[in-house]
Amino acid sequence: MASPRLETYCCPNRDAATELILTFQPEVFCGVCIGSASVSLLLSILQLLPKQGQSPRKMPKASSSSTILLLISACDIFGGLGIIFRSTIWLSFPDFIANISVMNGTDVWPTAFCVGSAMWIQLLYCAGFWWLFCYAVDSYLVVRRSAGLSTIVLYHMMAWGLAVLLCVEGIAMLYYPSVASCENGLEHAIPHYITTYTPLLLVLVANPILFRRTVTAVASLLKGRQGIYTGNERRLGMEIQIRFFKIMLVFIICWSSNIINEILLFYLEMQPDINGSHLKNVRNAALITWIIMGILNPMQSFLFTLAFYGWTGWKLDLKWRKREIPWESLSTSTVGENAYPSPTGSSVNFQNSLRDSKKTTIASSQQIDEALSMLSEGSDDSTVEIHISSELHDLDGNDADVE
Repeated sequence: MASPRLETYCCPNRDAATELILTFQPEVFCGVCIGSASVSLLLSILQLLPKQGQSPRKMPKASSSSTILLLISACDIFGGLGIIFRSTIWLSFPDFIANISVMNGTDVWPTAFCVGSAMWIQLLYCAGFWWLFCYAVDSYLVVRRSAGLSTIVLYHMMAWGLAVLLCVEGIAMLYYPSVASCENGLEHAIPHYITTYTPLLLVLVANPILFRRTVTAVASLLKGRQGIYTGNERRLGMEIQIRFFKIMLVFIICWSSNIINEILLFYLEMQPDINGSHLKNVRNAALITWIIMGILNPMQSFLFTLAFYGWTGWKLDLKWRKREIPWESLSTSTVGENAYPSPTGSSVNFQNSLRDSKKTTIASSQQIDEALSMLSEGSDDSTVEIHISSELHDLDGNDADVE
């Protein structure tokens, strides 16, 4: 699991609240983390692999939204690997981990491992938070037709850049001027906790607002496709709305325990004696939420793949398939267009003008379909509805040309 308490644990003079949770049944806690992260890792990879009988998703062009979804899953998967690695070392070498609290100049490897593994996990989950925020922004911009492949470079700069910046700044403030002096005052701890929870709180606050605006824009977009709002358009809008709801539901389930646990631990830190009998319920609640964090944080990877793509099944399809080369379809369409001579005479200009206007209408409709396809990727029913509607619209246009 990911918590700023894990970086604090690397300090030899850690506070009493951090000592309470990290010394409570460490074998059980590490076993829970390994089990949860391993199950989530295996199921996530299973979800992302191609399946038998599953038609490949056909997009008008590669979308930044689909790339962002894969990057979110990648951050969660590699973060889960970090949890497995760290927990395995803690269980296998208890004497090695016990040396973290003993600062000497000869054995720095326990502290280096503690800091390095904690930074690995925090950096990847922090990057995942930023990518989730980028997904909400991109979804809104796609509907507004102001996003494309070029923006993915900006998203990379923002997600990875801010994740590295906040992680390094928080760690530097916590361990300044050395690991031996960290937690000596709030000026070390507070900046570290702020940099850790800023992207998490941003997703909790900003993403629902952006998703809501996107859903509203999708409704207007669907009405503008054919001038009416039929049951198909209503169902497609509901699919997109449900998908956004599932994403936020997974995020809240996986990370609300972290916020509750941190509030309880800060409350304990403000008490003169955290072992007082009147604080027994608070201590128990902090320990329970700590174990829950070890279960839910690593499970985010698998739960997000369910929210993104639904359950994709067990039957893998690892056969290599030849993909269509882009210029093959281009050559075919060019031959088809040049197979018949173009009309000549005085009616050419009129027919060209009529054809250009209809091409503009069809292109606009295809842009709308492309935006909706990006948002509904992973929902086969919605994608089928989009393509059927688009084909019918193009067929109507072709019939009008024939007439």
